[in-house]
Amino acid sequence: MNKTLKLVLCALFAALITVGTFIKIPVPLIPFTLQVLFTTLAGIILGGELGATSVLVYIALGLVGAPVFTSGGGITAVLSPSFGYIIGFVGGTFLTGKIASRGRCSFIRYLIAGAAGLLIIYAVGVPYCYLINKLYLKTDIAVLTLVLHGFIMCLPGDVIKLVLAAFLGKRLVPVLKKKRATAKGGGNKS
Repeated sequence: MNKTLKLVLCALFAALITVGTFIKIPVPLIPFTLQVLFTTLAGIILGGELGATSVLVYIALGLVGAPVFTSGGGITAVLSPSFGYIIGFVGGTFLTGKIASRGRCSFIRYLIAGAAGLLIIYAVGVPYCYLINKLYLKTDIAVLTLVLHGFIMCLPGDVIKLVLAAFLGKRLVPVLKKKRATAKGGGNKS
């Protein structure tokens, strides 16, 4: 893949993640958005490194002040309870991409890759949310409440997003691979 195409795809997925931020259902503690769908797709379609880079571009945009996070933009976003999930997107997208790119293009592989990535997102997001609530916001939040709102209530929706990402990946990856092969081969030869 040439550098220009990588740059375009990175920008495209950073934009899609931003769009996914604003398609949301407000719920207590952690808003329900489509970010998981687009970060998972970034890993499946772009691979580990490039997918994680697109998430880093999204984060960089937010930290310099672009209002791309659910809490707005700027460096103070790191003090938002949901920012841990955003950090988790980097590792989750990387792991999703690494697993998805090994072996054949299959729905099950992409579903497993997305589930592994989702575990990383939760493993970073839930403790971060707890720490920000306790140490910065001085909120007396019970661990059970956080697990209920930051994990259990989010899980069914995230599973649906993973299924959708695996379905889309199964359809899109072969087409993109074919396009790349055609571009490398110089197109149709007569």
